Amino acid sequence: MNLTFKTAMRTGFAALTFLSAAAALPTTASAQQAPQGWFKVCDKQEGSEVCSVRNIMTANTGQLITAVAIIDVKGKVNRKFMQVSVPSARLVPPGVLMQIDGGKGSKLDYAVCMP
Repeated sequence: MNLTFKTAMRTGFAALTFLSAAAALPTTASAQQAPQGWFKVCDKQEGSEVCSVRNIMTANTGQLITAVAIIDVKGKVNRKFMQVSVPSARLVPPGVLMQIDGGKGSKLDYAVCMP
């Protein structure tokens, strides 16, 4: 079953909102820190369950360096996909491949978002 544009945009927006919030977290010892390593988050959206396994890398300043999310949508729409995020205004060169462990590399398609 294909993911509708509306659902894809909502899922992407939810992930972007989360990543933006995580990147803005303060880095003081008393403040709540962003999760370290891989973690899982699930949410219900319009009759579907959206779960993502994420890893967020931030600089000591709290700025987002890279975030990876493996997203699984189940319900009205069933789809799995991966999202890689970098800060806005960063250039990702054409031809970048994602390779997991020793597996075959897959070309990453990307969109440029300017604030």
